Amino acid sequence: MRFLFLSIAIISGLSVSLHAILRRRNPYAALWWIGVAWVFPIGGAVLYYFFGINRIERKAARLRRAALPRTQIPSLVPSATDHEPSAVFDGFHLNTLRRMGEKITRLPLTRGNRITPLFNGDQAFPAMLSAIDRAEHSVGLSTYIFEFDPVGQQFIESLGRAVKRGVQVRVLIDDVGSGFKWRSIFKEFSRQQIPAETFMPTLVPWRMVYFNLRNHRKILTVDGRLAFTGGMNITSNHLLKLNPKNPAKDVHFQVEGPVVNQIQDTFRLDWHFTSGEDLGGEAWFPSLFEEGLTYARGISDGPDEDFEKTKLVLLGAMAQAKQSIRIVTPYLIPDMALISGLNLAAMSGLRVDVVLPAHSDMAMVNWATEALLWQILQRGVHVWRVPAPFNHAKLMVVDGAWTLFGSSNWDHRSLRLNFEFNVECYGRELAGPLDSYVNQLISTARPITLEMVDGRPLPQKIRDGIARLFSPML
Repeated sequence: MRFLFLSIAIISGLSVSLHAILRRRNPYAALWWIGVAWVFPIGGAVLYYFFGINRIERKAARLRRAALPRTQIPSLVPSATDHEPSAVFDGFHLNTLRRMGEKITRLPLTRGNRITPLFNGDQAFPAMLSAIDRAEHSVGLSTYIFEFDPVGQQFIESLGRAVKRGVQVRVLIDDVGSGFKWRSIFKEFSRQQIPAETFMPTLVPWRMVYFNLRNHRKILTVDGRLAFTGGMNITSNHLLKLNPKNPAKDVHFQVEGPVVNQIQDTFRLDWHFTSGEDLGGEAWFPSLFEEGLTYARGISDGPDEDFEKTKLVLLGAMAQAKQSIRIVTPYLIPDMALISGLNLAAMSGLRVDVVLPAHSDMAMVNWATEALLWQILQRGVHVWRVPAPFNHAKLMVVDGAWTLFGSSNWDHRSLRLNFEFNVECYGRELAGPLDSYVNQLISTARPITLEMVDGRPLPQKIRDGIARLFSPML
């Protein structure tokens, strides 16, 4: 029996090592998995089988490339007052960033968008529900978490009314994000005759290997003309006026203009990937008018052919910044490339601010963050901790002129494993108010210094350091 166990342990360790060496893009992640496989015989191989292998990359690429090419943006109707790019791209560095974004995403930058920040569920949810109630042709909703609580019930009722009016409604919920609570939700969807799917169900035995690859996108589209996206889930936790048990501040965005087509196309591809149904026609992709002055581009990201697009955009934005970089994120576990980008920006004289919640809703993630803060603090990056309620917002503002918002956190999971959606925007009409929002957060925040991080008790440093070792899985 001992010989059998030893043989299995050696075979499993060798199998993981060979697969990691040949398949893992990141050598540090490969070395980490090899170490896990040998330190924890058999168990390490099981963990690698479920969490270390990206099975969806080739499958997703094959389905999306062969069956559904991206939708071409319809012809745009010019606005009454045309505006030249030079009015927005004030400086060579923004023009360079614009060209980089096109090469990274393979999507054009669209002009004429109006993007409105909506703070917390108190502003976002009424606007979203009102839009669904006004829908005439189509509603597409994709979310990571859909709680069956008062807010979730309002959305179900609104979607149900849309179905009764003859509106084409499609709902996509991540299987893991809702903590398997979707069973009761789907009973209500069925009762209301709302077409709904779960993204990669994991309780099916042959699907359990996809457990680690989740759809973290938050997208609502209405009639193909109006969209909402950002970091907000469908949960009463974001409705602060209700004084929920676990309140969470956030910023969501109402989007009008040609970039809505790119948001819609991302939903279309996800829905087809999950259900096999293709959504097309005027109900989903109407011709779009210019609505505002903001230039914008959607950035889909995931462990498929969209791999690490957001990370490349983040690095490009940091490299092109000339004055300031403002980052708001609930989770900060950047890899060495992003850490280097932050440090180089700070050392070149830029003002770099990173705003984090005072207390994370995930303790282990917070510990891992504490273990790496010294690496950016010692180079001049300013780190701030915002007091409760928990701040779930995800923003980046560069030079008061360029903005990135969406569903991605600054961690391994968002930038390597999850399917995410973000929007990059050029223009002070949006960046200016968001800069003011960051300033407001900082005015209430506690600065974190290198002395504070170095002064943690030794047991806490050890705990945090151990948590950081698991950062590829957090």
